[in-house]
Amino acid sequence: MWVLVSSYSSFHVCSSILTDSVPLNGPSLNVFVEESFIQESIAIILEDAVKKAIDVREKVCEWRSPEELKELLDLELRDAGESESEILQRCRDAIRYSVKTTHPRFFNQLYAGMEPYSMVASFIVEALKPSLYTYEVSPVFTLMEEAVLRKMMEIIGWEEGGDGIFNAGGSMSNIYAVNLARYHHCPDIKELGLSAAPRLVIFTSQECHYSISKSAALLGIGTKNVYVVPSDERGKMIPSALEEQIKTAESEGAVPFMVNATAGTTVLGAFDPIEEIADICEKYNLWLHVDACWGGAALMSNKHKHLLKGIHRANSVAWNPHKMLMACLQCSAFLVRDKTSLLQRCHSARASYLFQQDKFYDVSYDTGDKSIQCSRKPDAFKFWLMWKALGTRELEQRVDRALDMARYLAQEIKKREGFRLLMEPEYSNVCFWYIPPSLRNLSDGPELWEKLHTVCHSFTFTHIRTR
Repeated sequence: MWVLVSSYSSFHVCSSILTDSVPLNGPSLNVFVEESFIQESIAIILEDAVKKAIDVREKVCEWRSPEELKELLDLELRDAGESESEILQRCRDAIRYSVKTTHPRFFNQLYAGMEPYSMVASFIVEALKPSLYTYEVSPVFTLMEEAVLRKMMEIIGWEEGGDGIFNAGGSMSNIYAVNLARYHHCPDIKELGLSAAPRLVIFTSQECHYSISKSAALLGIGTKNVYVVPSDERGKMIPSALEEQIKTAESEGAVPFMVNATAGTTVLGAFDPIEEIADICEKYNLWLHVDACWGGAALMSNKHKHLLKGIHRANSVAWNPHKMLMACLQCSAFLVRDKTSLLQRCHSARASYLFQQDKFYDVSYDTGDKSIQCSRKPDAFKFWLMWKALGTRELEQRVDRALDMARYLAQEIKKREGFRLLMEPEYSNVCFWYIPPSLRNLSDGPELWEKLHTVCHSFTFTHIRTR
C-alpha cells in the first residue's frame, strides 16, 4: 500500500500498517451500512432532485414561512444520532422544500436549467474530495484546470496565453482583479500594507456589479475611492465620462490604477465599449479588468462575440461558465494576460509544508500559492467534462439559442396588452414592465411609476408562493 503523508497528518501513518480497511484519517465505519445508505440516497436524489425537479407538472417550490419550515425540518442537533430511515427522510425533506432551480418554470437571475454532464462531475468531485493546492494531491484535476483555462484564454484572444485560477464565484474573481491590479501598481503594499500606497482610485460604471465596491471595502481602498462613471441610455459606460473622471481624480491628488468594464450588466445585459475603454487605459497606464461573468458566454458564439470586441486587450477577465453555459454552481474563472507569475507573486505565502521546491515533478503545477484560499475545489472539472461531452459547437448553439429566445420574447411582449418593453435586448436580458388593468389609464408620471414599483415588489413574493 502506497501512502502519501503531509507533515500535519503523519501521526496517522502508524495505523495504516494494521489493516487496509481502517481509514488513515477517520473512524472505521460499517462499509455495508455506508453503501446501503449511499445507494438509497442516490435513488432519492435522482427521483426527487433530478427527475421531479425538471418535470413541468411538479412545483418549483413548496413554499413555507421560516417558522413553519423550522418545525417541518426539525433543525435541532442532538447528542444521539438518528436512524438511517430518519436521515433519508431528512434528505427528502431538504429536497422537497427547496427551490428547484432547474425547473422549466423557475425564472430567476442567471440560472440555466439542468446540465447532466456537469452534475455528474460534481458528484465525482464530492465523492473524491480533492483539493487543488498541489499536484500530488490532485494530479488529474490540476491538469484539467490548466487545459480549461488555456482554452478560455485562446477564446478571449490572448495568443500568447496567460494565467488564471478557478475560484468561489464572480465576486471573488473581481476581488482577485482589484487585488492583483493594486499589487501590479504598488508591489510594496504586500509587505508594508496600506501605508505603502497613495490614495488609489478605481473606475467603474453605474451599472457594474456590487462586488467592485465590496472589493474596495475589503481591501482597504475604500468605497468612496470607487468612482462611478455615468452610463448611456443602454446601460453602457460612457468613455468620455471615464476620461473626465480620471482627470478629476488626478487633480485631487489621487492615483488612478484600475478600470472595471462590464460585459453583460446584471439588469440590462449591457456591454461596455471595451475597445474605447482600452484606449483610455493605455493612455493613462491603468489596469483594465473586464467583468464578463455574465456576458463572457458570448465569446463562444461567432455570431455574438462582437459584443466583447476588444476584450483581448484586457489585463484580466472574470468569466462564469455556471451562468449561460449551464455548468453546475460554482464554476468561475479568473484569467490574467500576464505570464510573469504575477498572480503567484501577489498571493504567495510560500508555505514550506506544501510548496517544497525540490519535488520529483515540475512544481509549477502546484497552483495553491496563486490562490487566496488553501483548500479549493476542482470546479474546472465540471466545465471540462461538459465541454468534452458537447464540444465547442454545442456550447455555441446554447448561446445562440438563448439570444434567439430573448429576441422572440421581446417581440411577443410588444404584442401583449399591458406589457411594455423597456428596450430591445442586446443580450439575453429582456426588460419590460407589466401594467395591471387598473393602472393602464394612468398617464406616465410619478403616480403610475410609484404604483408600478409597488406591484413589482408584491408580485415577486406572490409569484414564489403560488407556483
